[in-house]
Amino acid sequence: MSNRGTIDLSSSAERQAQTFSGYAMLIALLLVIAVQLFGIAQLIGDRGGAVAMAVVLVAPVLMVFLLCGFYMLQPNQAAAITLFGSYRGTDRATGLRWVWPWEMRRKVSVRANNFISERIKVNDLRGNPIEMAAQVVWRVVDTAQALFDVDDYKAFVAVQVEAGIRAIGSRYPYDDFEHLEVTLRGNHDQVGVELRQELNARLSVAGISVDECGFTHLAYAQEIAGAMLRRQQAQAVVAARKTLVEGAVGMVEMALEQLSAKNVVELDDERRAAMVSNLMVVLCGERDTQPVVNTGTLYQ
Repeated sequence: MSNRGTIDLSSSAERQAQTFSGYAMLIALLLVIAVQLFGIAQLIGDRGGAVAMAVVLVAPVLMVFLLCGFYMLQPNQAAAITLFGSYRGTDRATGLRWVWPWEMRRKVSVRANNFISERIKVNDLRGNPIEMAAQVVWRVVDTAQALFDVDDYKAFVAVQVEAGIRAIGSRYPYDDFEHLEVTLRGNHDQVGVELRQELNARLSVAGISVDECGFTHLAYAQEIAGAMLRRQQAQAVVAARKTLVEGAVGMVEMALEQLSAKNVVELDDERRAAMVSNLMVVLCGERDTQPVVNTGTLYQ
């Protein structure tokens, strides 16, 4: 069977490079310099022969050879070593380091990086346009994947963060006044954990891990913000009225039961209905009621 058209999905994996301590090589460089100075002194004093001349000629080559292999690594910094385009390993040891001069070094920061996305417009689960932005703390955990499996890992992070925000934003509604669903506004912690999992899955191909993330901006889009605000206000008013009516009905029921139990007054169905109506008006009205004093009987 022909393998034409297949895609190689293999990824690079970080491994330790064979490097040397720069301090030991620094001592060797100082010894070469001392030998060079000794050879020059011998030639000046006409005490040296062919050996002194060879030392003077060879020592500079050795010094250049040693100097070309030095490099410095700070804390939380690594160097990927390559030889003629072939990955040889990664050096994470800090301080002065040395490697063969023909091996190339490419430094990579493994410190934590903070990325704040731009505000992007997303349609939530109900199709409402909303604006979202997130703050992500990420770091390189595999230098080989970051350097050789993607073209530009920093640009890759920016693109995948935006894609992850869009994916999470479309899974949940922005808000739910009945508190029956997981929402973007009401479940920050849960949605944030899912966003972190989504980003880790997307960025694993580049050897990048997300330490923490969270939303920095979450709101309805401007074109529907006014309408959604009025809807929220209407739903809040309905919820408040519902609670008020439920409480008023309970109070009226209690009042009628106590009047009947204590035989305070006997009311027929018509008077009972009138009393219920009056009590509901008093309890549910937004303004203070003005009582009307009846100086006659109940039926006048």
